[in-house]
Amino acid sequence: MKVLDLQCRQGHVFEGWFACEEDFRSQQQRGLVQCPLCADEHIEKRLSAPRLNLGARAEPAANDSAAADAGAQAAWLALARKLMANTEDVGPRFAQEARRMHHGEVPERAIRGQATPHDALQLIEEGIAVLPMPLPVAAKETLQ
Repeated sequence: MKVLDLQCRQGHVFEGWFACEEDFRSQQQRGLVQCPLCADEHIEKRLSAPRLNLGARAEPAANDSAAADAGAQAAWLALARKLMANTEDVGPRFAQEARRMHHGEVPERAIRGQATPHDALQLIEEGIAVLPMPLPVAAKETLQ
């Protein structure tokens, strides 16, 4: 098993586990490797050192920006998991469903879906609260 440190164009760093180097290349060519935070498919390998478990654990430095980034990513993934578990996916009908709920045509419920930037702006101008949050396709599955 190969554990690779990967990075997308947005600078998000994450691990990928592959059977071998060829498995990574094959999955990447087929568009199966994407950033779990932004769904970017332009993924590059980063330099990584082998990890040896010798029983000792070093305490992370207080100002370690990598640890802070990892914490922020973990918090974002936890939020994405909660969002996916507690909302109904209405897909491209998001703007219409949000308006129907706002006007009392259907009962209010937690929904998510896709809207164009123009539609999202119109909803906000109509007084309908929306929260644009890009979720990668991988977020619909179990997030590691």
